[in-house]
Amino acid sequence: MKKLGQLNTLRNQIFIGFMLVMIIVLASVGAFTYEQVSVLLRNNAEKHIQQTAVQAMGKLDVLLGQIDTLTAQVATNASIQQLLAQEADGKRISFEERQSLQQDARKYEAYATGIRSMEMYTTDYRRLFPLDDISLDNRVPMAWINRVDSGKGRLLWLGFDPQNPDVVVAMRHVRLVDRSFIHAGYLMVYIEKSYFELASALTDNENKTGESMGLFDGMGQEIYSDFPADGDAGMMLDKGGEIIAVEGESYIAVQQESEVTGWKLVILTPVNYTTAGISVLRTAIMVSAAVGGLLFLVLTFILSTMITRPILTLIKAMRGARFGLLKANPNSSSTMEINELNNTYNQMVDSLNELIEVVYQKEIIQSRTELKALQSQINPHFLFNTLEAFYWELDDKGEEELAQIVVAMSGLFRYVINRTDDDEWVTLGDELDHAERYLKIMEMRMVDRLVWRIEADEECRKVPLPKLLIQPIVENAILHGIEQRVGIGTVILRAEPSSRNGYIRMVITDDGRGMDTDTVFGLLASMKEGHISGSKGTGVGISNVERRLRLYYPSENNGLDIQSELGRGTTVMFEIPNRGGGESGNEDDIDR
Repeated sequence: MKKLGQLNTLRNQIFIGFMLVMIIVLASVGAFTYEQVSVLLRNNAEKHIQQTAVQAMGKLDVLLGQIDTLTAQVATNASIQQLLAQEADGKRISFEERQSLQQDARKYEAYATGIRSMEMYTTDYRRLFPLDDISLDNRVPMAWINRVDSGKGRLLWLGFDPQNPDVVVAMRHVRLVDRSFIHAGYLMVYIEKSYFELASALTDNENKTGESMGLFDGMGQEIYSDFPADGDAGMMLDKGGEIIAVEGESYIAVQQESEVTGWKLVILTPVNYTTAGISVLRTAIMVSAAVGGLLFLVLTFILSTMITRPILTLIKAMRGARFGLLKANPNSSSTMEINELNNTYNQMVDSLNELIEVVYQKEIIQSRTELKALQSQINPHFLFNTLEAFYWELDDKGEEELAQIVVAMSGLFRYVINRTDDDEWVTLGDELDHAERYLKIMEMRMVDRLVWRIEADEECRKVPLPKLLIQPIVENAILHGIEQRVGIGTVILRAEPSSRNGYIRMVITDDGRGMDTDTVFGLLASMKEGHISGSKGTGVGISNVERRLRLYYPSENNGLDIQSELGRGTTVMFEIPNRGGGESGNEDDIDR
């Protein structure tokens, strides 16, 4: 784990980060380029194969068209039309007339290539030529005859001859032109399988691509094929547009169907031909990625060294600070950010050296004053012990009232003097108890001129607040309110839920002399300045309360709210959040 931490340097992070970015960019660009170009090459190869299939099918359609034209000429021959019209009138054709029909048909056979023979039958399936008595329904399946009958005079390609599998059979109606094209017989033609060899369509490309071709009729029977020896021709009919394996080599199968015959042409092209350009592209991308990666590796190493070298120099200078050697780094960098960092460090070193000198002088002064600080801690304990002694002495002599006053004074001093970090925040109950002790002492001093009351329930007493917020306000109410009037004065302390949800309101009311409006405004303005001048003190206490409220509750408190009327007393209020407290219940009043 420690070794891994040593490798986690800025230089390595820059180096690895740049390398990862480079790898991601090169991989993304390479993959995208490879995919797009591969698709383009594959599409071009498939277009070429499809074009070859269209050309071969076009040649097939020409061959079929030649047969169709030839049979149409035979069927519309004048001699044949005349003899078949005679047959249609019920007069049978004689043997000599059949011979003449056969001679006419042989003339057409002599000018055609690929036709082995032609036969003609009457509507009742009697053969007219050749000169024998075989009927049409005994020569071919009845289903073929029905197909021809529904063909409406078109030449129909029926398949292989049941008696000779090397011959393809086509048949059409012979219709009488002069008699509204009524059905007069059947013309059947036998074509050699070699007639449909389409290898010449691939002559220009077969040496380059290794393509092979197969022709199948509507029943899936092979008419022509130069597929590899162990290829299953029937299986290839179901693999149009797919990749198949023949003799351990992969081929792409493309199909094209003739609209005239319904025959299917299948072309097999080696996959190697379509992917030849892809392999070259893959090699080029890999070489480019390797060269680019090597160059990027070197450049990244140089760049990371240039960035981290001045930082390492600065780190060495900083490490010297652990041994008390705060020295400026004299080296500079051409990089603006690194140079600024170095200048900032040098300024920090100068500032720290000055602070060290100041702290050293302060430590000398502090060492001289520590003894006095220890001695000053004796005085509060001496005061508390003395007050405790007064209490027991008065209690022994039966002076219970004076003893309670001494106890209140002792508690008052302890609350004020004991200032620890944990004692900064108290509860509202603690503050009211402290104010109660102060009021007891002031009640004794003013004899019968002071009456006071504290109103607060237990929930309000649990609310936390900063220490010494209430007593300075009570003191101000007595000094500037009750003492300035003739007769008995009343001070009321009341804690109650505020109209704002989650807040409590602390109200200190006296029925003393009061103030006019101008005096109240002047008082509020002086409180903001932090000092209030007056005949009975400096006024620091009330200003301190105002400042501390705004300090501890910057967004939740508006400070002190003072309402007064000349001759009718003064009310001082403030609100604090009810953190941890609840709504008030039954009041716990303390009356004096």
